[in-house]
Amino acid sequence: MKERISRRKFLKLGVSGGIGTLTAVYPFCIERYLFQVNTYRIPISNLPSNFNGFTIVQLTDLHYGFLMPLKVVEKIIYKINTLQKDVIVCTGDYVLERNGTTQIDTIWPHLMKLRAKSGVYSVLGNHDHWGDTERSLYWLEKSGQSIRHKAVPIIRGEEKIWLGGAGDYLEDNLGIDNAFQHIPKSECKILLSHNPDSADTGFKTRIDLMISGHTHGGQVIIPFVGPPILPVKNKSYSSGFIRTGKTNLYISRGLGWAMIPVRFNCLPEISILRLVRDRKERVL
Repeated sequence: MKERISRRKFLKLGVSGGIGTLTAVYPFCIERYLFQVNTYRIPISNLPSNFNGFTIVQLTDLHYGFLMPLKVVEKIIYKINTLQKDVIVCTGDYVLERNGTTQIDTIWPHLMKLRAKSGVYSVLGNHDHWGDTERSLYWLEKSGQSIRHKAVPIIRGEEKIWLGGAGDYLEDNLGIDNAFQHIPKSECKILLSHNPDSADTGFKTRIDLMISGHTHGGQVIIPFVGPPILPVKNKSYSSGFIRTGKTNLYISRGLGWAMIPVRFNCLPEISILRLVRDRKERVL
């Protein structure tokens, strides 16, 4: 004789099954699209007084392609354009594909819609080269956003800071010293470099702040353990503000995914970096 399942037991099984399904689905289908807009106070000791409060919005690791549809990309770009900022910086990995140009040719016309009063500046990441180096460089230059291997001044009154760009750490010549070769040593310099391992290379130029992505914050952060996988040599380079031996470094968790389409306890982010004079204050 079959045992009848009581209504209470049926509901209990249903709730347990629902929680189990949500737990399984959440990292794959939900958290990847819960984009945060996070503001960080970034201390810089060499910051000119006119730039105290200068605001940079960073877009990185968009990885347009599988499970990052164009509608989501458009939403992100629209959101960034509505934010209060002085400049926008884009630090690479705009596509996911390898050995192809379809995603590259699709994403760049949308990246060219970004707007900021003091400009939009971009470099490439390893995935942009893995897609197609020639095509990625073509669009980088066509966009008017390219800062690869060069530096440009941002001027406020009689003071300025310099924004420079590196080639990708894995797939290009970094060219950090060349980018700043004509800039006075005493002036404030900010570098865009996709991979934070660039901070540990042999450049000689004093960099006041390096802005990077690439790590995705690990994509999965296990409580009390941290990210089990980080695609960098220096495993202390996960995300957030870090004082290294050579420069101050900020690493964004980025927006997309690579390797596996999962985010857990590591929400994707658009970063707002508010520059402040360094008085050794705590970075929030």
